[in-house]
Amino acid sequence: MAESAELPGGLSSQGGAAELLVKKLTALSKTAALAESCTAGLAADLIARVPGASNALWGSFVSYTVDAKVKMLGLEKAAVEKYGPVSRETACAMAEGALDKSGVDLAAAITGLAGPGGDGTAVPVGTVWIATTVRGGETRAQVFHYRDSRSGVRNAAAARAVEALLDRLS
Repeated sequence: MAESAELPGGLSSQGGAAELLVKKLTALSKTAALAESCTAGLAADLIARVPGASNALWGSFVSYTVDAKVKMLGLEKAAVEKYGPVSRETACAMAEGALDKSGVDLAAAITGLAGPGGDGTAVPVGTVWIATTVRGGETRAQVFHYRDSRSGVRNAAAARAVEALLDRLS
């Protein structure tokens, strides 16, 4: 189910995190990029809904297939095949690729299995990896397991990726 947590100042994570992210990035004169697979641009849309987002959001790579991940973000096909498209390694490589290709200050990546069916691997439907990286810093990744509809998984993952970017600014 999609999460809606309270953030500082009484903002909800659904729209408030994006608003706070844009404000913080703008105040710091920093920009962010996204690499989105299962969310297919939903996280960028959450940010772009905020007035002034163009000061903070560079854009999003919608890399839905393995081929797109390889061509757009520079991932090694053999590594994606070894670890799987829904893995810590792939999420981290996607975030690092987005950072490298865009030249921004921080990036987040989302890769997951929204369902309704599986992909033939042992990865359960609802599994989502979100990775973040900052220029000159480390890459971090976290796995989430959502039990919701396809749309619910995608929306929850997009909202969590925005929150993950915000966390990296704290």
